[in-house]
Amino acid sequence: MGPGREDVAAVLLTWFPGQEGGAALADVLLGGEEPGGRLPTTWPARLEDAPVTRVTPEDGVLPYDEGILVGYRAWQEQDTAPAYPFGHGLGYTRWTYEHMELDEDRPVRVRVRNSGDRPGREVVQVYVAPTATDQAVERPRMWLAGFANVAAEPGETVTAEIGLPERAFQVWDESRSAWSTLPGGYTVRAGSGLAALPLTATMDVTS
Repeated sequence: MGPGREDVAAVLLTWFPGQEGGAALADVLLGGEEPGGRLPTTWPARLEDAPVTRVTPEDGVLPYDEGILVGYRAWQEQDTAPAYPFGHGLGYTRWTYEHMELDEDRPVRVRVRNSGDRPGREVVQVYVAPTATDQAVERPRMWLAGFANVAAEPGETVTAEIGLPERAFQVWDESRSAWSTLPGGYTVRAGSGLAALPLTATMDVTS
């Protein structure tokens, strides 16, 4: 990401807009529609900050030396902050994350309030992390487990319900050639992106 990002009020990323992209872009720029996308990648401030820069195959081979630490998972292993983290995205209003609760059957309910002065949409994201630091199996520090979209009028409070699938607590077992659940304690975090997770709770997972 170039240095010019510091000189503008916002950066608009349209990805692959399609045939009606021009009309949709005009609606967003004029405030008729909410820009509701979130980054599925991490954007470094400088290329040398990226944890992986070797991306060109040599003699037809491209080694994945990072192992399971792909994308935003690798960024958590270093101290350098990216320009824009995974899950980041802005809109025309503000959101306050008020409360999170977990049920025994694993749905996460996150209550958010539109604290701005116009209608808006928010992508509520939930991440999980093992509480034990001495893990027998290599895992990232934290990973995305689920997300949900909500919409609210100014001052309105809404609740997003996000299921935590069994897959969020599993690793690949080479000996069985199958996914295996790792029991234990987990920290559950909710917010608007990987760098903004104000709500925290804990849960236990059994095999």
